Parts: sequence; structure tokens; C-alpha cells
Amino acid sequence: MIQLVSFKTPEGVRTGLMANGKVYQSGAYKDMLDVLADWANASEKLKTLGPKLAEREDVKNAEIVAPLPAPRNIYFAGANYKDHVEEMKERLKLNINTDPKGSGEKPWHSLKATGSSVVGPGAKVALPGGTKMLDWELELAVVIGKPAKDVPLEKALEYVAGYTVANDLSARDHVFRSYVHETSPFRYDWIGQKSFDGSCPMGPAITPAQFVGDPMNLRMKLWVNGKLKQDSNTNQMLFNIADQIAHLSSRVTLLPGDVILTGTPAGVGMPDNDFLRPGDVVKQWIENIGEFEFTIA
Repeated sequence: MIQLVSFKTPEGVRTGLMANGKVYQSGAYKDMLDVLADWANASEKLKTLGPKLAEREDVKNAEIVAPLPAPRNIYFAGANYKDHVEEMKERLKLNINTDPKGSGEKPWHSLKATGSSVVGPGAKVALPGGTKMLDWELELAVVIGKPAKDVPLEKALEYVAGYTVANDLSARDHVFRSYVHETSPFRYDWIGQKSFDGSCPMGPAITPAQFVGDPMNLRMKLWVNGKLKQDSNTNQMLFNIADQIAHLSSRVTLLPGDVILTGTPAGVGMPDNDFLRPGDVVKQWIENIGEFEFTIA
């Protein structure tokens, strides 16, 4: 299996290939957005590149960063895992539909700021100002590989370049603007809750779709300080990946380099009033993609 990575060099961040734990520099593309902009050609090259990589000299002690350091857009799905919705309904007594797809509802997404929100393996994420309720949300991230507008459901996965591991870190005590009346539609503070610096740890690599297998049957786990917190499978999604791409593309043209965070499973900290603190180490893993750690500073 060949994966796509980004790593530091004296000249700046460069794109590379990773196989069997070794990193090789890409000669054809400078950064990951260049790869994704030419995904039709790049993905074909990957099919036959495996045996040839061993002939190249690998990059020694490569310092891996987020595979896509600056996504064009980041969309995140809300309440999209069956086990998580059941957890919130039972433990937090929230009035949530446990079968939105069956009820005829559409997928729900919001936006997460790109740029400074994205950090990679080994990053130190500072607690956003004033929060005491920083929560983890392990997510399978979908990386778009070609422009997608009004995509039919049955063709939606053709627009996926690959998948990576992400965390939709959330400041739970920044959900509302306390000084705005509870009946106001302007009470919610999505930026405060979701878009602070370092709020989207991502990595360690992008696994091209051709090497992932069934993306709707991937095991996924998250640990905090070595204690298992989330242990689920992407088959718990209420709206699958194709559902999400088809719906989003009916609203806006998805572009190469866009990322869709597809939801988080049960096991977040909110139901137990268990939140991240300085010094905590978060490790996250998704089958066929890999694992990485980051630390709360």
C-alpha cells in the first residue's frame, strides 16, 4: 500500500509517498494540492509505482506534518453515527432523531475554518481561550479529488481521492453566546466551538481510495493518555460517505483539496463531563490509514 504524506524540508513542506514505513520524495508534485488537482493522472501512476519505490532513496528521519496542511474547505457532519446519537439521546437526554435518513432528512454539515485549524502528528494544541470543556471527536476524513457538482449518489465515491484520520476538536462551553437570548437564531457560536487554532489535527497520511477497501467498514479507535475512549466502526454512520458527497455537492461545488469530516462515534467526553487538559496525549487510529498522536498544551 502506498500513502501520500507531507513532510518538512529546508525549502518548506513537500509532498511525498510512504510505503512500509519509509518516506520518498515526490518528483512530480510540489505540494498536496498539486497532487489533488491532477488526481486523475496521479492515481493512475500509483497503481504501478509500488515496486519502483524500493529503487529510490528514502528520506531519512522525515518529519511528517498534516498530509493536507491547508485544505480548500473543511466540512463537518453533525450527529452522524448511530452509537453517538444513541449515547447523546440516552446520556444527555437530547431530543435527537435516531433514524434521520429513514425519516427523509438530509445530511447536516457546517464549516470548520481551514489554515490555522489544521495541525499534524506530534502537534501541541493549546486550549482555546477560556474553555474548560475541550472534547475529542475522532473522524474519518474524506479528501475530494475532482470537482463535484450535483453528483448522483451512485457515482459519489468516484470523486474521492482518499481518506485520512482527523479530529474535530470541540470547545463544548463555547457552543452558545451567553449574552444572546436562548430563543435567538444567532445564539450559536460555531467558530468559538469548532474553529480555534489547532482544532483539526489530521494525519498521518492520505490513503488513496484504491487502497482502502470498503470505507464504510473501517475500525476506528481513540485513546486519551492510553485509555481507550472511542471504539467503533464507520459502519455506524447514519448518512454514508456517498450520501454526504451527493448532498453537499447539491449545495456547493466540491473542489479538489476539500475535506469532509464524516462524523464521530460514541465515546466523546461530554456525557461523562470528561474533558481534555494540558498535558493530555490523544492517540487516534483508523484501519487502513494509520495512527498518530497530539498533545494538549
